[in-house]
Amino acid sequence: MRKYLLSAGFALLVAATSLSMTAYAPPAHASEIKYIVNDVPVTSYDIQRRAAFLKLQRRKGDAGEEMIEQTLRQAEMKRLNIRIPDKQVDDAYARFAASNKLQTAQMDQVLAQAGVTSGHFKEYIRTQIGWNQALSARFRAETGGSGGTSEQDAVRRMLQQGGAKPSATEYMLQQVIFVVPASERGSIGKRKREAESMRGRFNGCEQTREFAKGLLDVTVRDLGRVLAPQLPPEWADQIKKLKAGAATPVRETERGVEFIGVCSSREVSDDKVAQMVFQAEGAGKGDNAKADELSKKYLAELRTKARIVNR
Repeated sequence: MRKYLLSAGFALLVAATSLSMTAYAPPAHASEIKYIVNDVPVTSYDIQRRAAFLKLQRRKGDAGEEMIEQTLRQAEMKRLNIRIPDKQVDDAYARFAASNKLQTAQMDQVLAQAGVTSGHFKEYIRTQIGWNQALSARFRAETGGSGGTSEQDAVRRMLQQGGAKPSATEYMLQQVIFVVPASERGSIGKRKREAESMRGRFNGCEQTREFAKGLLDVTVRDLGRVLAPQLPPEWADQIKKLKAGAATPVRETERGVEFIGVCSSREVSDDKVAQMVFQAEGAGKGDNAKADELSKKYLAELRTKARIVNR
């Protein structure tokens, strides 16, 4: 379930693969406020962009209702302090363009011709990623972090499979953060070069703090032992490719720029590992429906508490 929730938002992006360079552009009209959602205006311009997006996807839907729901999701993301960096959005946009065999400039053109605009699509992407994180947090809160597979379930499945316990890689990790306040994002290029330089010297976790001495606003965190199924999804693929003493590429985050070093790794097998491995294997097998149900329930609650004014 957890794995699905962390990737579910992009399923909506895949639905938009029917892009056409001959898509129509709707006529421009003066923008006016149509709804006010928790003091946030939803304009006719926003709704027109979403209507064009629905047409481009060849998907039926109410553009006004979709924009109300997007505004509710964004408000919840803000409440939960979920911030999606521009780079993460731009990377997702570029991957989506590539999946449609387009350069980003061509993608910009398609969306502009369709009346969607790249800005509207990127905000849609940002909201889907953030809502995904909100859903994941909600799911963990409702299940106590178990992900729906208890250790008893895992033992039962092991007996069904002849008693063999699945194994997983256990990592000792260290996180290095070059802090960049929001007000200083213009200097992030310099900080990224500093982080790249330090990453190039990384060959284990013993000397990281020594390397960080004399550097301004650098945080080194020992993350301790982390099993492969527990790895943060945005780092998991990169970490799994590494050997001990190596570090992930530097990436921009809401905190600044950072990388994660692998101090050590080993294969382990016990009942807790079995629980997590079986949980990960079950992701996507019936969990799509569960995630959709949770999303609808969550959104309905937000809507009940919201102040929505029809103008």
